[in-house]
Amino acid sequence: MSDSGIGSKVTGAVSSVENTVFFKFAKPYLDFIGKGTMFTIVYIIGAGASILMPIIAIVAAAVSGIFTAGAQAVIWFIFTWFFIAFAGWIGFQLWWDRKSQVTEVRDSEFVATPIIADIVRTFGEWLGTFMAIVGFGAGLFGLIIYFDLLSELPGGPALIIVGPIAGFFTILFFRLAAESLKIFVNIANSVRDIAKK
Repeated sequence: MSDSGIGSKVTGAVSSVENTVFFKFAKPYLDFIGKGTMFTIVYIIGAGASILMPIIAIVAAAVSGIFTAGAQAVIWFIFTWFFIAFAGWIGFQLWWDRKSQVTEVRDSEFVATPIIADIVRTFGEWLGTFMAIVGFGAGLFGLIIYFDLLSELPGGPALIIVGPIAGFFTILFFRLAAESLKIFVNIANSVRDIAKK
């Protein structure tokens, strides 16, 4: 028997063994981690966490005893809670919208770094937006409800702009971090393109 005949029989045997269930049962998992689909879960978790923020805020307020701290504290929390709920809904939309970027990136040669950069950027945008909205709302209603107390503090009325300013710089910092990660991918792509020429 020739070497080519033996080779084709071995190839055929290996191919038939590879097509058995024993070799195929892990394929969905391998596709899940290989194609970058697993990164979509991070965005779904972020969206879910945003939706749960109003509930978490109520539980945290109850545990901290805010509902037994007097009428002013309860009224302040109720008005602030609406801002928390609004920020949670904006955060949900942010995470849900950005999960589509995973499909745009996962077909390229470098997958993990750009997706991690997008996750870092999205987290920063989510955190900064939450800080801006809730900080503004909490500061505004704190100023209205506790005006007698806040007016005695140096810069008390300016407290309502601290949240938006902190949120802005948070978004800026996380975008800078994300762009720094993407620089490495762009350098690697440029070097690869130069090497191919």
